[in-house]
Amino acid sequence: MPLPRRLTAFLFLSLALFLAACATPRPEDLPRPTQSEIAALADEIHALGPNIDAAEAARAAAIAYEYPLRLAVEYQVEDPPIIHNIKVNQGLKPRGLCYQWADDLQARLAQEGFETLELQRAIANSQSAIRIEHSTVVITAPGDSMYDGVVLDPWRNGGRLYWGKVTEDDAYPWLPRQEVFASKRARLAAR
Repeated sequence: MPLPRRLTAFLFLSLALFLAACATPRPEDLPRPTQSEIAALADEIHALGPNIDAAEAARAAAIAYEYPLRLAVEYQVEDPPIIHNIKVNQGLKPRGLCYQWADDLQARLAQEGFETLELQRAIANSQSAIRIEHSTVVITAPGDSMYDGVVLDPWRNGGRLYWGKVTEDDAYPWLPRQEVFASKRARLAAR
């Protein structure tokens, strides 16, 4: 006798989530960044403008790679990001929503008091009815547009840093956070 469609779909989804959770390394076991990975990010940050200090770019790159690994342990990340989000929202995990990763990474980078780098925030999917919103940190030269910067996203890989040029990030259509917030305020005011 065949199983009802809903039950089949539920079982399939449960199995997929179980297998995905089993494939996620413990936060303590996340791979450490190599010196060449850190150097590549430092080079990308240094290339943001002629006045970027190479030592600041190197420090920012090292922190952007290392600090999220510490956060993964603090957040008790043991699942893919979406599953971890569900656990945070249910109160089963302390932190680890994308905006919390971005808040904490931005705060840590800001402690450095960079003089030749600027930290900005971006949000993706704010106008999508299907995809969930996603927040991140963007590093730029002072005064530059967010679109000229580099995305520093520790959430999407559960503590392993994703980075790339904002305009080349095919996974997320980034918008400046202040524009997203202004749009939301305008929609609320129009009600």
